Amino acid sequence: MAIADELRGRIARGELPPGARVPSTRRLAADHGVAMATAAKALALLSQDGLVRAEPRSGTVVAGRDRRGGSQQALTRERIVRTAIDIADAEGLAALSMRGVAARLGAAAMAPYRYVNGKDELVMLMADAAFGERGYPANPRGDWRERLTLGGRTLWSLYRRHPWLAQLAPITRPLPLRNLGMHGEWALSALSELGVDAATLCDLHVLFFSYVQGIAIHLEREQHALAASGLSEEQWMDRQMPSMAPMTSGRPVFTKMLRELGETGYDLVLDDVFESGMRALLDGLALRFGR
Repeated sequence: MAIADELRGRIARGELPPGARVPSTRRLAADHGVAMATAAKALALLSQDGLVRAEPRSGTVVAGRDRRGGSQQALTRERIVRTAIDIADAEGLAALSMRGVAARLGAAAMAPYRYVNGKDELVMLMADAAFGERGYPANPRGDWRERLTLGGRTLWSLYRRHPWLAQLAPITRPLPLRNLGMHGEWALSALSELGVDAATLCDLHVLFFSYVQGIAIHLEREQHALAASGLSEEQWMDRQMPSMAPMTSGRPVFTKMLRELGETGYDLVLDDVFESGMRALLDGLALRFGR
């Protein structure tokens, strides 16, 4: 593979010495104009050859000649899951493979299968672990609105930390995860104070959860767009502005909005959009149910 061969050459020539950070999957995909899966395969090949290894909080780095990174520690299901989460956080789920996890742990390619049946089970274990990273007070305080706001912000923080988490399943097919159930119980407990029947309670919970997940989906999509284009959000918008004319032609409100935003400046910040939308959702529930 051309990408792997190029990196091998840079390592052999000393351009990437031991400990040097290797370009991420997203960076390689953008630089070489290939899919993320192709770039991920290149790094996996280097890892299998012992040329690179994963470093906590640093990403993939060039391995020393006498190290295979991680092989000195016992292989456990927990280590496998945490390593897989690190890969997905940094590179996205497309870069995740059982072989790649084994390589990062310095283990034989088939070793993780002693602890996990395959990638599907691994992803479920990852999701359950991620949803379990934050919980709620044992003694809830505040009214339904305060508690539901806390629930929404807690979920949002987890999606922020693990953007791939929002991509796993549609709201119509909830994941059977114990720790996801913890977040569901918190939200349902708050919503139940609206005094609605079971069917309405379920609908409201779906509405609440799908709102948070729906905004969070764009976190991972933006990462993919950045990797594919090599352009930040601002750079992409600057390039698109000249082609906006057909989109706004004959649409005075659209045109007026863009003109004013061009004068005042505007940044689309998903954290702010999330908070604004959450307030609007809760305002609507309070108005509808007289609370």
